[in-house]
Amino acid sequence: MQNYFALFQLPQQFELDLTLLDGQYRKLQAEVHPDKFVNASPADRMQSMQMATLVNEAYQALKQPTSRACYLLQLQGIATDEENNTAMPGDFLMAQMEWREAMDDARLGKDIPALDALLKEMRIQAKTLQQQVANEIVAAPTQAALTVRKLRFIDKVSEDVNQLIAQLED
Repeated sequence: MQNYFALFQLPQQFELDLTLLDGQYRKLQAEVHPDKFVNASPADRMQSMQMATLVNEAYQALKQPTSRACYLLQLQGIATDEENNTAMPGDFLMAQMEWREAMDDARLGKDIPALDALLKEMRIQAKTLQQQVANEIVAAPTQAALTVRKLRFIDKVSEDVNQLIAQLED
């Protein structure tokens, strides 16, 4: 399996220049796009399709902080085990319950400003956890797996809040 960072010629680290990632992605997509290989041999067309798929998968993994952190841990042989390990510290569990309650209250009251405030709070929490995971990936990768699970949860709740806002705006 090709290293996604090497594929995009980027340093293997959590903090990335997303503008550079986007530029490398467009460059690679232009090079391997299947439309360029319409008149090529079946083997070359297949290889083009596989490379285009790899480039897309790599880009998706690296462009979002949580998936990038998960991939960096995977490269170190550390699984975040998100499906099976849902254990979280008590304070984070309390925050989860508060976020869900705030969502429910806002849904009942059709309170979009409250949902916007909740999203802002969650972005701040996510940014703090992203800084934490950037350090942990280097210094304490096993601990970083827990932080990634927290980030996944925040991503999911943020997505739910955005969907709720869209519903309330309709």
